[in-house]
Amino acid sequence: MRVAIFDPDGWIFMLRYDNEEVGIHWAMPGGGIDPGESLIDAARREVAEETGWRDVEIGEELWTWEHDFTRGGIQVRQSERILLGHSPRRDPSGDLTVAHAADGILAWRWWSPREVTVADEPLWPTNLAALLAQL
Repeated sequence: MRVAIFDPDGWIFMLRYDNEEVGIHWAMPGGGIDPGESLIDAARREVAEETGWRDVEIGEELWTWEHDFTRGGIQVRQSERILLGHSPRRDPSGDLTVAHAADGILAWRWWSPREVTVADEPLWPTNLAALLAQL
């Protein structure tokens, strides 16, 4: 599950991950759903863990993205549900050093719609520019 967090001007918040299986890439905040946790509760928890924000408005499901990668030497097919989120443009809050290190998060930034179309590093989902153009 991932959350596409947009500011009022249509910029999207992304995190830069370094994952030993897939390398450096930018993706939206998100992660797994714990047993017994709803999709919305998982989205709120993951956003808070990765940004420190506890007030992001979580809305409808926008897309589902399936992709293949290797994790621990095993081929994995992952299906990610991407939810809509709204927030003012701001910096992450609180001390996220330990959480970011554990998740391989190297950096963060807000991307304009144009910047997404000309990115020189991989974005996940790989068709993010086309998905954003549909909104």
